[in-house]
Amino acid sequence: MTSVARRYAKDLRTTPAPDALRAPVVLMVSGGADSTALLLLACTSTLDIADGRGEAHIARERLHVLHVNHGLRGLDAEEDEEFVRGLAERWGVPVTVRSVDVPALADARPGESFEQVAREVRYAEAAALADRLCEEWGTPRSAARIVTAHTADDRAETFFMNAVRGTGARGLSSIPRVRGRIVRPLLELRHRDLCDLLRMHGIVWREDETNQDVRYLRNHVRHRLLPVAAEENPRVVEAVASTVEIVSDEDAYLTSVAMRAYREVTRTSEEGLRVLDANRLAAMDVAIARRVARSALLDVAPTMRLEAQHVNALLELVAAGEGSFTAPLGVDVSVQYGTLRIKGRDAEKAFAGWLEVPGALDLGDGRSLVASLVPVAPADNAPALARAHGLEHEGLSVMLDAEACGVAPEGGRLWVDAPKAGDVLCPLGMHGQSKRVSELLAEARVPARERSRVPMVRTGPTGAAVWVVGVRADERARVTPGTRAVALLTLVDERGR
Repeated sequence: MTSVARRYAKDLRTTPAPDALRAPVVLMVSGGADSTALLLLACTSTLDIADGRGEAHIARERLHVLHVNHGLRGLDAEEDEEFVRGLAERWGVPVTVRSVDVPALADARPGESFEQVAREVRYAEAAALADRLCEEWGTPRSAARIVTAHTADDRAETFFMNAVRGTGARGLSSIPRVRGRIVRPLLELRHRDLCDLLRMHGIVWREDETNQDVRYLRNHVRHRLLPVAAEENPRVVEAVASTVEIVSDEDAYLTSVAMRAYREVTRTSEEGLRVLDANRLAAMDVAIARRVARSALLDVAPTMRLEAQHVNALLELVAAGEGSFTAPLGVDVSVQYGTLRIKGRDAEKAFAGWLEVPGALDLGDGRSLVASLVPVAPADNAPALARAHGLEHEGLSVMLDAEACGVAPEGGRLWVDAPKAGDVLCPLGMHGQSKRVSELLAEARVPARERSRVPMVRTGPTGAAVWVVGVRADERARVTPGTRAVALLTLVDERGR
């Protein structure tokens, strides 16, 4: 979020940390007019790279040029590369060139456009270069800056592109000035102004012929849509820039609210898996719920090409209280018994779900939990049976009081997921004393790398734990002389281990 003081102050500066003044500044230079002007300005003038100094000179030794050859346009691309090398040498700035076969990558990633893949490649290469330079120079990664040459024209084009495709506030915010380490100091300048600057200095630049191909949406917007809009308002680019600033500020505020809400409704958070409280999500204001849904989907599959229809489909399930669908990249989305479960296709090790009693739950790795409900006759010595059963099955099967587990007298369901930080159990045999689950796993000599694979059986997503599978049951769910029904839980491992 941006305060009024920060947004409207004419010259708001802070004292940067010492590391911020010596960390690397990676300039992304393609050889076109805008990026050539960026290199010129970085070497000869002042730029605001969001390091707390406002408009200021950047020490020449901090600069490093990155050029990415996308493996397209053949000889022209090679000439672009040589041009950038020459520019960097002229200004005495080190240059790194990366060649990536983007067409091959795009072919291997169906559903993603060439432009999207190329953009991801460029930023990934920039991040890797910034990290390497920080390591060599002994500066924190967060202090590095990756600087792009996006202009007001780019911002307006992106605004219209996203509007044409259909988008929300995030898309209408277009290109942000700062995102993490990425900084765009030329957003208030027009492309034509940068071209005039280069001509004034007698500097030529490279022209990419594909920029004239209106089959690409950006070029269609640039050469056909924006000129029509300019007939109505010659200052349409500036008007869009003003709109974008407003939408961006409001989007940042709503995002901060949504992230708090997201944390509050999240019940399980593992790589490739999110489980949310569907009832609380259904009760949210729809503007916040959409953002929570979007964040959860992208946390599970960051490269998903997410569209409004996918967010709406998820929220329709939440409103209905049950159902499922498959989102892009094979992400499974389902709602059942008040929980929303989002699981990625490759999240084989992630598990969380309801165990019906009686019934079974597949843990997704060759193991499953099986539950049954067993009545206890008055003449039976239920505690003795439970002890003998536990010894016989070496902790991989357990008898618990069904009523204490909330599944008596006719059955019900238990929640199964992985241990969470701060989980506490009252271990059976310790007479009500509590102990951290992490300590129990350590005492049981479960290797640290395998602890996230130990199932925890709970009365609900936020309920009490009743069994750390294979380790210990909870004292509060023990079988007593008064037990009238037993929940029999068994871990079945078909992997032969």
